[in-house]
Amino acid sequence: MTAYAIYRLPHEDHATLIRQTDGEPEEYRSCAELNGRRGFVVVPFEVTAQQPILLIRPDEVERVSVGERHFLGKDNPQQNSSSILPSSKQHYSIDFANFHSQLVSGAFRKIVLARCVDEVSSDAIPPLQLFHRACMLYPRMFIALVSTVKSGCWLTATPEILLEGKEDIWRTIALAGTMKLEGEQLAGEGEKVTWSTKNIQEQRIVATYITECLEQFTGEFHEEGPRTVRAANLVHLRSDFTFSLPDNQHLGDLLHTLHPTPAVCGLPKRETFEFITHNEHTPRRYYSGFMGMLDPAGETHLYVSLRCMNIEGCQYHLYAGGGLLKDSQEEQEWQETEAKLETMRTILDIRT
Repeated sequence: MTAYAIYRLPHEDHATLIRQTDGEPEEYRSCAELNGRRGFVVVPFEVTAQQPILLIRPDEVERVSVGERHFLGKDNPQQNSSSILPSSKQHYSIDFANFHSQLVSGAFRKIVLARCVDEVSSDAIPPLQLFHRACMLYPRMFIALVSTVKSGCWLTATPEILLEGKEDIWRTIALAGTMKLEGEQLAGEGEKVTWSTKNIQEQRIVATYITECLEQFTGEFHEEGPRTVRAANLVHLRSDFTFSLPDNQHLGDLLHTLHPTPAVCGLPKRETFEFITHNEHTPRRYYSGFMGMLDPAGETHLYVSLRCMNIEGCQYHLYAGGGLLKDSQEEQEWQETEAKLETMRTILDIRT
């Protein structure tokens, strides 16, 4: 089956289908190599020979109604041979102690701890049906389904913009802090939520990092926020950055600087990245990377790959993570990941 991606932008009533009609997607080892490139890009958290940056060539681009479930014809998910080691609560507890000790010692200001769980269904649910469910359930989110031989098949429903824009108007966001809406709160947008000091600090760390990145590329940017935004049954703190760029042909350089942000990695960036890749129980693979349409001459829409799952037949590998600070508590952080996993679990539980 040819490589394809289908995505729906937040609040839109249609999706965009991209097919590469022959050959495999181009592979890259650095975001900087994306300068001047056009296509649907799929970037892992850690780039390796087994997990390269993939660029699906847009040989065919089609606008389709979200309600059309069978626009790809035969819908068989592509699979890869990666070994998945889903984490248990015991594994999470070990990882938490290891990660948190680095914060207590002062080695890191923030670090993100992720985990993976497996869900199994008696019958394989067609990925396009899952994509359709996600679009119906989560109108505020970026929904994408990607299938290549190298990556396998991934579905994401994410609220976090990494980079989007066109011509001389661009934007990114700082998204951090998480609270679950319950009871009467579910009727609103989280207006009555009271944020803890930990959540406020976590969001400020990400916003400061974004500011420092943008200063390397432009002197014209504006920050608004933070404000509370809803994503499924969760709310986050979000600051919006709008800016101009002198040269859109070097978006890869900006992406190389931004990714991974402290929202999925930590600070200091290089040290926390190395610690995560060497110590986290379950490899993240394409979780907490980013994906979307890259088009320096047109419109670019790139989102961080959060609330996602890797689809392998009847087995679904679900990923979630959370930011740790020095005063983080293990049980609270575990419950935060459980709340985030509900985004994909809800899609799997619905029967249509």
